Amino acid sequence: MSKAQETVLEIDLGALTHNFNYLKSKLQPKTKFLAVVKAFAYGSDAIAIAKHLQKLNVDYLAVAYTKEGVALRDAGITIPILVLHPQSINFETLIDRCLEPSLYSKHVLNEFIKVAEVKSQTDYPVHIKFNTGLNRLGFWKNDVDSIVSKLKDTDAVIAKSIFSHLAASEDVNELEFTTTQIETFKTISKVFESKVDYKPWLHLCNTSGVINYTEAHFDMVRCGIGLYGFGNSVKEDENLKPIASLKSVISQIHNIEKNETVGYNRAYKAKGFEKTATIPIGHADGVGRIYGNGKGFVIINGKKAPIIGNVCMDMIMVNISDIDCREGDEVIIFNSAYKASNLAESANTISYEILTAISQRVKRSFLSY
Repeated sequence: MSKAQETVLEIDLGALTHNFNYLKSKLQPKTKFLAVVKAFAYGSDAIAIAKHLQKLNVDYLAVAYTKEGVALRDAGITIPILVLHPQSINFETLIDRCLEPSLYSKHVLNEFIKVAEVKSQTDYPVHIKFNTGLNRLGFWKNDVDSIVSKLKDTDAVIAKSIFSHLAASEDVNELEFTTTQIETFKTISKVFESKVDYKPWLHLCNTSGVINYTEAHFDMVRCGIGLYGFGNSVKEDENLKPIASLKSVISQIHNIEKNETVGYNRAYKAKGFEKTATIPIGHADGVGRIYGNGKGFVIINGKKAPIIGNVCMDMIMVNISDIDCREGDEVIIFNSAYKASNLAESANTISYEILTAISQRVKRSFLSY
């Protein structure tokens, strides 16, 4: 593992393999595995991650938007790709690139059928999403009859799967709510299957659902954050390996006197003689302003250096008064030892946010495996 000489996101594909195998070990042999690679594969590199998962024989990929799926197809990804939140303006492109839409409302169902018929499709695979309590996207259970009626009136599409999304599968205090979601989904599925002459796949579980609700794995599971090394609990984090390390370097060191200020708006005032280091990473790179003014920290030579003052667009300043270091030394923003989840907690947010915020201008490098 080389020392950083500039700001870089180091991606460990060996850790990705470990996480995939660990999560897959929770499943029955016939249960399919869908890997979520939306948002640049949670801030890493969607194309590299998707190519590696394809080599691992993952069954499905999922993205949020059609554009993300197109990028994967352009990169040579051939396995099925589910688009979780398609917009009707992109339906022609979606079909042209053999992407599979989540249809979550009467409007998108009608619009997709219309486009599929115009493009002379037969049994084009779609995925019907039901809302069982997240209240974000999805049909209601009393929509089953109208959905089935629409599907029977056309040869253009077929329901490859029906699915829903757990709202709080990581929260042990929400066991009753999650169990209710699972039972609601079972009821919807049973009614849906009774009205069509084929059996769609069923899928409900995200990473925490895979770990905590084995009875709800059904035909396929959808894993996102777990693949990237986070299990939504301290216990499960120990079984997973973060795949990404965000590193930078010390650009310059300053010695400042008592009452001197640091950064925009003079947000930090020295309490005495202090040393500060300027690091070439800022809110345009994914370290948001929320981490400034002592909330966030970086690691330099094994010691925490708090971020002082306001985070700048391209730089942060940290207090290194008690750290033996010099210009050019490596800086760890997060890695497998000092996790993104720990940094996120310091600013009362979550690992998902800091991971997906990493700018595309940050260089990506890949560890051999």
